[in-house]
Amino acid sequence: MPKTVFLVADGMAGWPLDALGDRTSLQAAATPVLDRLAPLSRVGLCRTVPEGMPPGSDVANMSLLGYDPKTHHTGRGPIEAAAQGLSLDPDDLVWRMNLVNVTELSDAGVMLDYSSGHISTAVSAPLVARLADMAAGGPFQPVPGIQYRHLLVQRGGALTDAARLAIRPPHDILDQPIAQDLASFATFPELEAFLRDAHEFLRTEPTSQATSVWPWGQGRPLILPSFAERFGLRGAVVSAVDLVKGLGRAAGMDVLEIEGATGLIDTNYAGKVEAALEFLKQGDFVYVHVEAPDECGHMGDALLKKRAIELFDERIVAPVLAALDGEDATIVVTCDHFTPVVRRTHTEDPVPFLIYRTRAPRCDGPAVFDEDTAKAADMFLPNGLDLIPFCLGRDA
Repeated sequence: MPKTVFLVADGMAGWPLDALGDRTSLQAAATPVLDRLAPLSRVGLCRTVPEGMPPGSDVANMSLLGYDPKTHHTGRGPIEAAAQGLSLDPDDLVWRMNLVNVTELSDAGVMLDYSSGHISTAVSAPLVARLADMAAGGPFQPVPGIQYRHLLVQRGGALTDAARLAIRPPHDILDQPIAQDLASFATFPELEAFLRDAHEFLRTEPTSQATSVWPWGQGRPLILPSFAERFGLRGAVVSAVDLVKGLGRAAGMDVLEIEGATGLIDTNYAGKVEAALEFLKQGDFVYVHVEAPDECGHMGDALLKKRAIELFDERIVAPVLAALDGEDATIVVTCDHFTPVVRRTHTEDPVPFLIYRTRAPRCDGPAVFDEDTAKAADMFLPNGLDLIPFCLGRDA
């Protein structure tokens, strides 16, 4: 059976920047492999974020994996809970819980950093374990995750008013006041009390930059139809982040664990490629996700994002292409959403994609692969969930 590989550079697309000569980070990056593939490929745009939904990685990656977020999405927290295999009841509410740095937990407070300086797991895990001890016996159960990304389980919370709280993702409000969100927290006193207790502990803890927790993205447990039954393929995901792992696990896909996968620019690229290629000896579809361009976009660092894209081209796309060029394979390169450096958060712009068939290369693709050439190619998929079926057909 032909093999299909999705290579996803999270947040790779963006908007032009004066600092890069009115180019995007993708356009400014040296991507010789992508540019070699572009003329031989089908290139276009697809909309990964349905109208009316927030442009989060949870929504966008769910679309790219072939599932309709309007049907299946319940929240960011439940997806990451699926990655950890948490035992949950149908009425539990699961929150994503960041460790963040705010100036103060008051109406005058400002969100300084959604990641507490990209806190390491070695530092964050003991802090969350301590918060769990402090919360023991109450309705909220902190669950350690990775780096700044953790969970908060509220037993029976789906039956409470907390399920309807509108808390903004912390990466959407960098350098902005948090008063609006504190007002929302205050409408559910038990959650506000947990938040303030955590703040009192963290702001005096000398081991990290974290000064508060930030619960958001809450929802009921995630249930997805089987990927194998939906597409007739044995599939796997490769990622450093629980978001993608959770989607894969909920869909019954293999979740390949990679030592040294960090979600940052220093991730174990070679380990991801090796695991993906090894899986394809028996499997049919692998989704390789690289988080670094998105994190660089959130940091507002155009040059670092450019470098992250160059490493994606050099250390992910190049070795995958080299390994599969003699096989019957389809290689797809895309991103889940835009993360414009000037915005430091996600936008709902349709994303560029490239589809290369090793045994049926085209001759009419663009000279290079970027946001503009994808738009000019006049190929548009209005639903990101249709990209996999489109690739599995032979009309691309």
